[in-house]
Amino acid sequence: MDHKSELSNVYSEVYKILSLMEPKYVDMIPEKLIDLIKIEKNENYDPNIKIDIPLDEQGLQRKTLVFLAMLNLNYWCEDEKEKQELLKMYSANDQKAEAELRKRYNPDDLFKKKKQTETHSEVKQENTQMIEYNEKNILKKIMKKIMKFFKKNNEVKE
Repeated sequence: MDHKSELSNVYSEVYKILSLMEPKYVDMIPEKLIDLIKIEKNENYDPNIKIDIPLDEQGLQRKTLVFLAMLNLNYWCEDEKEKQELLKMYSANDQKAEAELRKRYNPDDLFKKKKQTETHSEVKQENTQMIEYNEKNILKKIMKKIMKFFKKNNEVKE
């Protein structure tokens, strides 16, 4: 998939999610941004978003979740304190990810490992495990907040 079609699918997913939200939250987003989302969305892609399933479990593109996080930070945060807490979480997550990448792909360490492997006759098994970043926790927090918008919207309709 090329970059342009990937982005148009992101806009489609965001548009669909916004269409399921309570209008008061959509009204918090500038009209120009809503218009951009409408114009740029892929008319041939209709994402299947289910209100009863958390967004982070619906197979949405990562860029869609990032876009929603941006909307949350810029338009849905209730006060400056909440914004600052989100920014701290984003910053901490970025620093952890950057440190892990630096540790994992440091050229000096890569060459050291290769030399060590060449000098030892036995084969060492490297401990590989998944590292869980706070990113998942941040996204879950944002998704819970967005899901609250859905729940409020459903309660109003019922």
